[in-house]
Amino acid sequence: MAVVGGIIGAGIFRNPGEVAARVGTGALVLAAWIIGGGVALAGAFCFAELGARRPQAGGGYVYLRDAFGPLPAFLYGWTLLLVINTGAIAWVAMTFATYCADLFGLGPAAQKPMAVAAIALLSAVNFLGVRLGAATQNVLTVLKLLALALVIIVGLIAPVAAPAAPAAGAPAAPLTPQAIFAALGAALIPVLFSYGGWQNTNFIAGEIRDAQKKLPRALLLGVGIVVLVYVLANIAYLRVLGVAGLATSGASASAVMRAGLGPIGGSIIAAGIMISTFGFLSLVILTAPRVYQTMAADGLFFASVARVHPRHRTPTVALLLQAVWAIGVLLTGSYDELVNYVTFGDWIFFGATAATLFVFRRRDARAGADAARPSFLSPLYPWPPLLFCLAALYVVVSALGTSPKNSLLAAGLILLGIPVFALWRTRSGSRSGSGSP
Repeated sequence: MAVVGGIIGAGIFRNPGEVAARVGTGALVLAAWIIGGGVALAGAFCFAELGARRPQAGGGYVYLRDAFGPLPAFLYGWTLLLVINTGAIAWVAMTFATYCADLFGLGPAAQKPMAVAAIALLSAVNFLGVRLGAATQNVLTVLKLLALALVIIVGLIAPVAAPAAPAAGAPAAPLTPQAIFAALGAALIPVLFSYGGWQNTNFIAGEIRDAQKKLPRALLLGVGIVVLVYVLANIAYLRVLGVAGLATSGASASAVMRAGLGPIGGSIIAAGIMISTFGFLSLVILTAPRVYQTMAADGLFFASVARVHPRHRTPTVALLLQAVWAIGVLLTGSYDELVNYVTFGDWIFFGATAATLFVFRRRDARAGADAARPSFLSPLYPWPPLLFCLAALYVVVSALGTSPKNSLLAAGLILLGIPVFALWRTRSGSRSGSGSP
């Protein structure tokens, strides 16, 4: 449930139209989502083995620290707290509030208060314990899967789309192999964003019972479910809207539901999207504080952030810090810019984390028979981590080419963490040298 809930947010409801506009044919639309699913499965193989090797809270932070040292790990946690995670929380909370206000007939003035309330409520739920947070996540994930299942069923029984003119800007037929490659490459960017999020579950590995066995199983099964659901959803979109209609629709799920059920269908799917974004928000708020907690335990952040509540066993200060910062980002209205700024940096760390698998495997080879064998080894090694690292590199290069200003701002933000890291290392060394706690 955590894996599925961490992937399915608003992407499958918003990005299919953009994918269709970039490739121009139904076959290539499905190919893009299937290829993206393959990349997601490759990433799941990598993170499954990493989770089996390091079943600790902190996920990517722990893998980067143990493979490449504390500086890359700190820069990941620094960027996650400052922008990546809190910017995503603010953005998703506003998406939830927008649909909620529309569904209940409230004006735009209600959106920000509702978004703030959503962040505060889910932070409080996750403060009360992992069990309650997990139960909330399970319910919301089931509801969002039911919403997508309804879209798929309606799409398979609704009237078939009438032929339409080719989408504006779509590649002209016949497509050459070079044009197909370029179109698929452009389409993979929104596809990969829609598939992202399974890595969040690795953040809470330390709180999963028998994580060495359960985490790999959850990653592979969860990503497999999402790939199946996404491909079926796009088949439904194409059947009802056609490729041209899908390419011009900014709300493909709503269009399918209205075609099959009339105006009430639009209200149903608006509720479904509201639940989906609320569930994604719950998962992100639950998982990321474990990264800040682990950083603090390593002496690279405020010591109080490492503390857990004596009764609820949750990182209270880390949750509070994340909520306050995310609400601040939301109230300033800078979340759209922040999310754009860190696309570049986010995928640098994504690829770097997968690359840690090469380091751990090389250490195993050197240790020989003395190496401890993890409970799960990625099949077809080294191809899954290689494929995923190449996909991450493609996204980074594409972001640099299409938005150099935002990419440079992201790079500057990451580099700003270097002097902060040096400061924390100095403070940590001073405390250790003085014998203070």
